[in-house]
Amino acid sequence: MDFNFTEEQIAIRDTARDFAQNEIAPSSIERDIKAEFPHEIVKKLGGFGFMGMMVPPEWGGAGFDTVSYVLAIEEISKVDASVGVIMSVNNSLVCYGINLWGTDEQKERFLRPLAAGQKLGCFCLSEPEAGSDATQQKTEAVKDGDYYILNGIKNWITNGKNADVYFVHAMTDKSKEHKGISTFLIEKGTPGLETGVKEDKLGIRSSDTCTVSFNNCKIHKNQLLGEEGMGFKIAMETLNGGRIGIGAQALGIAQASLEAAVKYSKTRKAFGSPIANLQAIQFKLSDMATNVDAARMLVLLAAWKKDQELPYAMEAAMGKLLASRTAVNNALEAIQIHGGYGYVREYLVERYLRDAKITEIYEGTSEIQRVVISREVLRD
Repeated sequence: MDFNFTEEQIAIRDTARDFAQNEIAPSSIERDIKAEFPHEIVKKLGGFGFMGMMVPPEWGGAGFDTVSYVLAIEEISKVDASVGVIMSVNNSLVCYGINLWGTDEQKERFLRPLAAGQKLGCFCLSEPEAGSDATQQKTEAVKDGDYYILNGIKNWITNGKNADVYFVHAMTDKSKEHKGISTFLIEKGTPGLETGVKEDKLGIRSSDTCTVSFNNCKIHKNQLLGEEGMGFKIAMETLNGGRIGIGAQALGIAQASLEAAVKYSKTRKAFGSPIANLQAIQFKLSDMATNVDAARMLVLLAAWKKDQELPYAMEAAMGKLLASRTAVNNALEAIQIHGGYGYVREYLVERYLRDAKITEIYEGTSEIQRVVISREVLRD
């Protein structure tokens, strides 16, 4: 197995790193405090090809592989996990799904501007009574001639306030249960589509999250993605790829926490020397470094298998599970190493902890990842 990155992958990683440091870092604290969406940053990401990284060039994308995507997401998220998740949702969930199941007409209408960063997408699956159990969809899409009439509510929608394209799952045939779920592409401004108040969140505050509702929302049948009844399959397969993106986001937070802890431990003195000389601190740093490298290997393995068109669902779940847990643990340890300074905004590590926690919840909780993993382990 070759653990070396290609020249292109290294160039993409370095470009993302430079962009994060120069374009994202200067405003990250202020945007977190104000819960301000990074409009200009997202536009610039599109200019670098980072909003449609795995979309073929013929549809406006960069045509990069999934490993490159992981490297870029990690670098962006190391500086600002809010920007990381905006980028992840557009790439892993929206662009990926349209590229895989969309018609040429849908790709021209929706995918091309999304991949180029001219428009932004959001993924509408969760509902007030359908979170981890996505089969319990209440949002309905009733056929009416050449149209569908949608009614329902979606919760916890990342990019919901600023999206131009809504990737929506709705029930088209209740009698078929999860096989009666279908997927639709709906544009901003469609009558009946409304967004709720932006949630005031613990972390990833610079990304927006809101409720999206559909009240007699009328859309043409050419906005159905795939065929009727394919929605659950589309959602699950899309989320497998999405977990790679969130795993990479968690890696960025975990790595940032480690780097901050190392830097502080070398400058902070106690008992006459830097605290980095204390075995208690050295053990914390060694565990942090070991766990982030182990998580990175799993996330990259999932990305590599996806690029090789091999089954990768278990590795994606493992990667997200370990990376998200490592992000939380590393942030906690970084705060502990910083002592009182770790509790204030200036030293950043308190934000790392607030941002890290959500990676154990969205795009499948840690408990759901264990369900996915155990199913694969127990498969005959």
